[in-house]
Amino acid sequence: MAHTRLIVVRAAWDPDALVWVATSDDLPGLVTEASTFEALRAKVPVMAGELLELEGDTGGLPEIPIHLIAEHTFRIPNPRAA
Repeated sequence: MAHTRLIVVRAAWDPDALVWVATSDDLPGLVTEASTFEALRAKVPVMAGELLELEGDTGGLPEIPIHLIAEHTFRIPNPRAA
């Protein structure tokens, strides 16, 4: 059976700083932010690749999947509020 690795990255909107923040328990050191989700999406693979290269143990895999989970809580007006 081939060795597999999945890196889960969680992205959350920080309403105080007005940026998306990404972190990963699967890849220590992966912490980055960007003003848009698209910019964050572009930064994550680059940063993950650099950290994996430093880590050194990728198991010889041709590709390593990254699962990016985004969370963004927002509010809407209640149409029935007085």
